[in-house]
Amino acid sequence: MVEPQSSIQEVIPETSGNVVLDEAVLADDPVTHFFLCEFIDMRKEMPEPFTFCTQLAKIHRNSQSPTGEFGFAVSNCHGQIVQSNDWDPSWTSFFTKLLVGFFRMELETNGRWPLYQEAFQEIVDKVIPQLLEPLQANGRVLKPSLVHGDLWKGNVATNQSSGQPVVFDASAFYAHNEYEIGTWRRKGTGFDRIYLEQYRELMPPSEPSEQWEDRVRLYSLKFNLAHMIGWPKTPLVREEYVS
Repeated sequence: MVEPQSSIQEVIPETSGNVVLDEAVLADDPVTHFFLCEFIDMRKEMPEPFTFCTQLAKIHRNSQSPTGEFGFAVSNCHGQIVQSNDWDPSWTSFFTKLLVGFFRMELETNGRWPLYQEAFQEIVDKVIPQLLEPLQANGRVLKPSLVHGDLWKGNVATNQSSGQPVVFDASAFYAHNEYEIGTWRRKGTGFDRIYLEQYRELMPPSEPSEQWEDRVRLYSLKFNLAHMIGWPKTPLVREEYVS
């Protein structure tokens, strides 16, 4: 958690508290880890859309992958789920591995369902290549952008004194910037269509732009899987894959 939070803080310090002490271990309980962060007095309310999306676009625009590839220097966690972030020059390849890894964990958590598994394989074999390969085809260059990785209402707030957005509990890595807003398609995240459209104005879709909506929907599947792993027995999300 330290590395993702620190990476965001380096790009745009006003949105994240400074890490005071890197990850440490309790002397009498070596499996318990913690880190100290600057205290921010904040109110738990959704930040104003334009201000928030402006800051988010700044992170995506100004960040630079240290390798020029997609991934992160270390594995981190999406909630309690360990997320592998091995560097990969291909966004299609990286996202496929990420999604397949979460899918396998979801099967272990909620059990097998042949129809569901067949539908997922169709996504891997056909949908992902159709939607993601064009991003790096025909001379197009796709910038790896630092993403928070888990932006929902539980991980954002508003600074009490400055009124600026605050983000925390990051699952950060370098990704296609549109991946970030995939989670906003889920119900209950706190980010409605206003945020989606505001972000789109500030960060125009990657080419081919006509596939923007489909790409965001594809990215949302990863966040649905994370929800099903964290909150087992969520049948409606499985049905969405099949449909």
